Amino acid sequence: MHAADGAVGGVATGAKPGRAATSRRRVGPYTLITALDDPHTKVPVPERRYIARSSDGQHTVLLSLPLSGRDPQRFLAEAEASRYLLGSCAAPATSVAGAGEPPWYAHPYLPALPLPTALAVHGGPLPERTVRALGAALAETLAVLHGQGLTFAGVSPAAVLIAADGPRLSCFGAVRAAAPDGASRSGLPGLEPGSLPPEQSSGGRPRPLGDVYALGATLAYAATGYTTPERDELPAALRTVIARCLSHDPRNRPQLAELIDALGGRAEAESRSAVLLGPGWLPGRVIAALAHQSAAVLTAEISLAGQTSPTHPSHSQN
Repeated sequence: MHAADGAVGGVATGAKPGRAATSRRRVGPYTLITALDDPHTKVPVPERRYIARSSDGQHTVLLSLPLSGRDPQRFLAEAEASRYLLGSCAAPATSVAGAGEPPWYAHPYLPALPLPTALAVHGGPLPERTVRALGAALAETLAVLHGQGLTFAGVSPAAVLIAADGPRLSCFGAVRAAAPDGASRSGLPGLEPGSLPPEQSSGGRPRPLGDVYALGATLAYAATGYTTPERDELPAALRTVIARCLSHDPRNRPQLAELIDALGGRAEAESRSAVLLGPGWLPGRVIAALAHQSAAVLTAEISLAGQTSPTHPSHSQN
């Protein structure tokens, strides 16, 4: 995350939990069950993410590790800063590596798919209602963060996790964590280039309107499968608002309140995302994949019970 004046500081359905379980890899107090992200989607992910279980069997978490070559101290600083995030789509870290440990952070597990995996499961771009619900919920949370004096500076398709009750933002401060302020953030590992606001790509400091650009790119991805589609590839009902978010000039981008109004339609102002996230907001195949993931993780937890052999995953592990 970034201070507003500059900066502050997903199991794929095809994963096989048992395969991860047999290697008995440990990170801090957790045993890795399986990777969250599906490499077949070929969408850059700023972190290595896993579903993991505590050695006492009481806690299942989503656990993140830095990419190889990433500054571990910066990674941990971003994770620590995330503890203070507010908003319904925020997923702040609840545990972080201690002094002398390899870097990691974790937050409680809930069945969730990275947005690219959700598109793969669905078989293509998501329905308009789903895109609207995603956008309104994420915009509401970004508005809360901006009110805290923060800029997320890392909204991207991989950073959005889809759960049954709504999206969650992950990969805290991925843009800033990948490069210092004032340095170009283009071409860096783990960053989805189409989600990077032009002013940050050229070395500018993260600002709230950069989050609007990145959210527009993420909604474009949800609606088309691309973060930078041609205007006429966007659904007609969403074309204008998403195109405005993707304006190269920050002054032409909508404010978050305007974006929420445009995405929320006729829903009451106080509950737009709640209405949009009601029954039927997710396609059936995505709901089925979430249920499958939950069952697979439960089975893996049983097979991992009593496991105590500590090892650390290689930095080259996917």
